[in-house]
Amino acid sequence: MIVVGGGVIGLATAVVLAERGLRVRVWTRDPVERTTSAVAGALWWPYRIEPMARARAWALRSLEIYEELAERPGETGVRLVDGILGETELEEVEGWAAGRLAGLRRTTAREYGAGPGVRARLPLIDMSAYLPWLRRRLLRAGGTVEERTVTDLAQAEAPVVVNCTGLDAGRLVADPSVRPVRGQLVVVENPGIDTWLVSTGPDGETACLFPHAGRLLLGGTAQDDVWSLEPDPKVAEAIVRRCAALRPEVAGARVLEHRVGLRPVRGTVRLERAELPDGRTVVHHYGHGGAGVTVAWGCAEEAAGLVLPAAS
Repeated sequence: MIVVGGGVIGLATAVVLAERGLRVRVWTRDPVERTTSAVAGALWWPYRIEPMARARAWALRSLEIYEELAERPGETGVRLVDGILGETELEEVEGWAAGRLAGLRRTTAREYGAGPGVRARLPLIDMSAYLPWLRRRLLRAGGTVEERTVTDLAQAEAPVVVNCTGLDAGRLVADPSVRPVRGQLVVVENPGIDTWLVSTGPDGETACLFPHAGRLLLGGTAQDDVWSLEPDPKVAEAIVRRCAALRPEVAGARVLEHRVGLRPVRGTVRLERAELPDGRTVVHHYGHGGAGVTVAWGCAEEAAGLVLPAAS
């Protein structure tokens, strides 16, 4: 079988299938280190994804796996990190994740004075380590990764094709409901920050700080229907300004790089089995918005449940 798409959704799906004994080939237009997933801030939290009830179930299943992977952070790139999610009520989180999030509690006014917030230890994933690790895990399970540009799913010559093409699905399967939500990050030298923070101001603008070894990822933006992958200097300045308002030490941090990615947002995630024009089976698995990393494993297992009957 062929999985088209080498981002976090495609790789996780391929791993699940390969570890269940199937022969899996991943076709990816770009090296895994250059997919949209590589740009992600990659804090575990369901964001810009629908339907939320299913997304939360996928996220909680994925959380179990990330907690296991966090026992080997040097190998997997996954760590459990303490942080604050602003403008969030404790009761809201407990409504779907009670007993599942380490250290979950309401923030104090001293910790976060801008409004209600919660504190918790959540998976924070270094995608520069995690994506290559996923690829290695797939190869160990007997799968392969090939760089191939696909303009039509019919090109994938396999009895079963899994469509994990993210934003490209809009073009590949003529789905106009898939649209981009542009995100931009500023990567700076880490001035000593070791906790993450997500805060939304009164103007609706978001500030995100995601610490990694030697560097700090600053966000965040969510520009609907914007296709540009070029970093916008004015947007970058605004990101740094918002983050520095929360953590002043950020203001003087040296900028290392700028990143831009396009989240593949859809009214609902498309996860279903269908047929190609020639009668072969295709499983569509795309439209995960800003939560691909968060839901990847839970969603991949559900996708595998659709693939396996067709592959037997």
